[in-house]
Amino acid sequence: MDVPRSSFTAYTSLLPPKKDCTYTSCYCEENVWRLCDHVRNEGTFSLEECYAVFISNDKRMIPLWRQCAGHGDNPVIWDYHVIFLHTPAGDQSFIYDLDTTLPFPSPFSTYIAEAFKSDALLRPDFRRKLRIVRADVYLRTFASDRSHMRDASGRWKKPPPPFPCIGTSDSKMNLDDFISMNPEVGWGDVFTLTEFINKFGQV
Repeated sequence: MDVPRSSFTAYTSLLPPKKDCTYTSCYCEENVWRLCDHVRNEGTFSLEECYAVFISNDKRMIPLWRQCAGHGDNPVIWDYHVIFLHTPAGDQSFIYDLDTTLPFPSPFSTYIAEAFKSDALLRPDFRRKLRIVRADVYLRTFASDRSHMRDASGRWKKPPPPFPCIGTSDSKMNLDDFISMNPEVGWGDVFTLTEFINKFGQV
């Protein structure tokens, strides 16, 4: 579902409609990398306003509501999830999630209220943390050989994207460094949910 433009006429979406975005189920880290790449290739918006947001925690058990994989009002428990954040100067932020039933994009406050709800409702093991990586850094550093999606016999758990793996000159696989919520590891900054809301939820 794409959001009606009348809902926020001052905001211009920097990505195509959801149905036209490159998407592979269960490969959210690559889906968001492709969204960042689209912004880079279009050259209309600054990558400095865009972020890849990894959501996880030390237990790798994070509930999110309003997910396409969910049933009714129940959350989906992911080990991690990745969304795209746009923070236009002087305006509210917007979240693009290819796996949500919410509008694409959603105003920041809407996504927080509907998809995250509140950590106060959750047991400590389920409370979410977020690693925020600027899009230009993500494009330059992220690498995945998709080995995490193979079972012990080497078979795919889920079909992979139909394009080559993303890699860098330094790495073929560093996904765990992005999923980790240890601030001493990887790239970007790690926030609690409250810290994330306080930083990006204000106009």
